[in-house]
Amino acid sequence: MSRHRPNRVRRAVPVLALIFLAPWVGEFLLGNLSVRTLPLIAFLMPLYGGGALLIREVVRRTGRSYPAMLVLGAAYGIAEAGLVDLSMFNPPLASQGFDLVSTVSFVVGHAVWSITVPIAVAEFLAGPRRTVPWLRGRGLAVTASAYLAGCALIFSDAYASAPVRPSPAQVTTVLLVIVLVVAWGLLAPPRVHPGTGPAPRPLWLGFGTFVAASAFVARPETTFGLVLGGCVLIAAWILLRRWSQAPGWGLWHGFALVAGVLPVYAWLGFVLTGLLEPGDGVRWAGNVAFALLAAGLLLVTARAVRRHYVST
Repeated sequence: MSRHRPNRVRRAVPVLALIFLAPWVGEFLLGNLSVRTLPLIAFLMPLYGGGALLIREVVRRTGRSYPAMLVLGAAYGIAEAGLVDLSMFNPPLASQGFDLVSTVSFVVGHAVWSITVPIAVAEFLAGPRRTVPWLRGRGLAVTASAYLAGCALIFSDAYASAPVRPSPAQVTTVLLVIVLVVAWGLLAPPRVHPGTGPAPRPLWLGFGTFVAASAFVARPETTFGLVLGGCVLIAAWILLRRWSQAPGWGLWHGFALVAGVLPVYAWLGFVLTGLLEPGDGVRWAGNVAFALLAAGLLLVTARAVRRHYVST
């Protein structure tokens, strides 16, 4: 029995890492929640971690990869904003019923940072089990139940305090959009044609990703910012789809994307602290600790990638 225990522990590590990282990156590294409220992560794990784990399992069981994770992550963000915490229809996300500019930021933030980045880190840590399903039938049922329970917990609090509640027509529209986005993620034919030209070097890819992601989160919350953000997203989608099919694309390129994106929420956490609670020294210290934790996480992830190349 003891011989199987280390193997079970190794199998559980990426699952537990994903469940923790999804809310930690999405709320605490970002700076939406300070280190003072870190115990609240236990209440966010079912919603964030359960959702990320479900998306990861669905994508891997259907033979798809990160483009589908991003699209399903967007569906997750739409569901959270429109059906769970109702922020799509209430301040600060919206001041007059619905704000497309803020909604795009909210949805993209969840798709990239709350869902896809934690999945990528957890998969790197999984080593040879990176692309295979991690859960069996019972695990999927438990994860789905935890996610729904997390949704119910957040919804009950949001609904009770929301000054504006969505109408049946708005709820129906949100549900329809979610169905369409999920269908796009799972039914759109994957790109199978190789890209033209070589893939960029991982170092330059990571630097470019950091600049593009920083430009997206720093853009003004205006109509111009919406257009600028849309251009950044479209360009990134086209380039990454092309480069990921090019000869020479490998795990180091995937790591470069994570290493370029994750620090963006680290510096943004300092900005939010400066805007929300500039006099709170504990919150500033929390930002420093979270940034250092993100740096350590990248080092551990890089070692996992290196081990893969050594073992192969």
